[in-house]
Amino acid sequence: MTNNRLHIDIETYSPEALADCGVHRYAAHPDFRILLFAYAFGDNPVTVIDLAQGVTLPAPVRRALIDPKITKVAHNATFERTCIGAMLGQKLDPEQWECTMIQCARCGLPMSLGEAAKALGLEAQKMTEGKKLIKQFCTYHEAPAGLFGSQGGPMKPTDDPKGWETFKEYGRMDVEVEREIDKALAWLEPTETEKKLYAIDQEINDYGVKVDIELVDNAVRIDNIYKARLNVEAQRITGLSNPNSAAQLKTWIKDRTGLELDTLRKDDLPDIKNATDDEDVRRVLDIRAKMNKTSTTKYETMQKVVGRDGRVRGLLQHHGTRTGRWAGRLVQMQNLPQNHISDIDLARELLKEGDLDTIELCYGNVPDTLSQLIRTAFVAPESKTFAVCDFSAIEARVLAWLAGEEWVLEVFRGHGKIYEATAAQMYGCPIEEITKTDPRRQKGKIAVLALGYGGGTGALAAMGGARMGLTEDDMAGIVNDWRKANPHIVKTWSKLETAVKRCCTTGLDQSTCGLIFHRRAEDGTLTVELPSGRLLCYRNMTLGTNRWGKESLKYMGTNSTTKRWEWIETYGGKLTENVVQAIARDCLAHTMTLMYNNGYNIVFHVHDEIVSEVTEVMAKEELEDIQAIFKNTPAWADGLPLKGAGYITPYYLKD
Repeated sequence: MTNNRLHIDIETYSPEALADCGVHRYAAHPDFRILLFAYAFGDNPVTVIDLAQGVTLPAPVRRALIDPKITKVAHNATFERTCIGAMLGQKLDPEQWECTMIQCARCGLPMSLGEAAKALGLEAQKMTEGKKLIKQFCTYHEAPAGLFGSQGGPMKPTDDPKGWETFKEYGRMDVEVEREIDKALAWLEPTETEKKLYAIDQEINDYGVKVDIELVDNAVRIDNIYKARLNVEAQRITGLSNPNSAAQLKTWIKDRTGLELDTLRKDDLPDIKNATDDEDVRRVLDIRAKMNKTSTTKYETMQKVVGRDGRVRGLLQHHGTRTGRWAGRLVQMQNLPQNHISDIDLARELLKEGDLDTIELCYGNVPDTLSQLIRTAFVAPESKTFAVCDFSAIEARVLAWLAGEEWVLEVFRGHGKIYEATAAQMYGCPIEEITKTDPRRQKGKIAVLALGYGGGTGALAAMGGARMGLTEDDMAGIVNDWRKANPHIVKTWSKLETAVKRCCTTGLDQSTCGLIFHRRAEDGTLTVELPSGRLLCYRNMTLGTNRWGKESLKYMGTNSTTKRWEWIETYGGKLTENVVQAIARDCLAHTMTLMYNNGYNIVFHVHDEIVSEVTEVMAKEELEDIQAIFKNTPAWADGLPLKGAGYITPYYLKD
């Protein structure tokens, strides 16, 4: 490995809690400091600089940190880049950095340094003493004077010299492990497009988005007051010391009604309420439902992460999912509650004024109202406004393009009424017959949303089929009708599964649907070359049998439920979903890059939607330009019809 790669790992201290506030606020604290700076140029031995005890960073390292010819490498490089920049008092160029954590994600490995090293079976492994030492030397402690000092703080190196030497070795080993990961994954060199995209992602995270802190603070205060009122009312009705206790409340309900309840989960509350005529019980259940509404959690997170300039940063995790899509961090923008309040301006103003009584009078359910206003806490700064634009039915478009389902593509090239067109195709009638109130349109809609990846009646039920009044037979009929109407999509499921199975059994490359499948003999990683040239990776893809004795594809991955590194089964429909979402991600990345190159300040993006700051006086023209950019099909996606629709708003919302 050449000496133009500088491997870095740092150990730091800040009074802020990193997990709660994110690295940008953490490193911005006046008392933030870097304690240890471990580094190695290329394959040279690792050096640990003890900054905490007055050793200075060598001049060659300082020069290298800003030298564009030296690539800086770290695991979770956002942390190192941001913290070192804070120490130096200057912003470090993300284009000069590479992140082995992101490289692990690209290869389908765990993102944790230690877990990735285990999965790769490296000789160098992360030291297990790390958690204890970090808690000891890197976190704030309230403690008696004489140990940490009267003001509290971390343990000093001189308080535990032996532990400090172990901590230095811990930092040295982290560089060794990171360097071994860098070498082990060198076979997957990211494309220049992906390198540029990583830098753009870092710029977006560094720029952040402004929050209306007055609205945020009032939301937390009002929620606390309102829930305290509800708790007092529940105590008065039940006579319980803690009506929030499920055990106490179940006993009280049994005494009042005779109902024996196994659970008081929020999803069960409506059914329990319908099972009794006791008005006191019904009211207490209403109170519990409102108390369970976690409307202030995200507001409280905003309070913890907001910077001194009123902006929150670090909301997006690059390559946060297997497909390459982004994941949410801190406020978790990917699962914000929807807003349905018609007079949302009034609701915001009442909240900014802290007028709890009028909010309750106008909207009734205060926690639900606060929940619906969470999006609106993100605001454009003075003289700016937001341009919000998202792709129209991006997954349905990509799926049809991948499969060659031409009638669907023609719909998207024309009027775009995919739900009506699907219903017409399913029921063999003219599209003009399918009005917005026609029940067949709703069946077409639910079929489009639920059935594209091999799902059956269970997928329809999960999408709300039962709530629509559909019986099991009704849903089975919809599945059959949709599959008959989309034969090329149905064939795609088996094409992809067959290609992967052949790749696993023969070791030979396979090609179908514009995708190239390759299985690395060195480690069993199956790669799917997407139309963009990016690789989708499955570690140790294997063809074997499952617990029922049936032939099954499986690979090693992080289970989304258990969060453990374990075997995961897959099949044609799931492979299709992964590929479609990966291609849709690449379309979003293409659009983001064009917007960035055209000077737009992207503040965040959610799923297939991009939010950017534009000037108030030119908002209409800039939105039109952005929508034109959304229609720009990448060169690698010839024939894929893309379309974006947007709106202008001074604060974030779902239009």
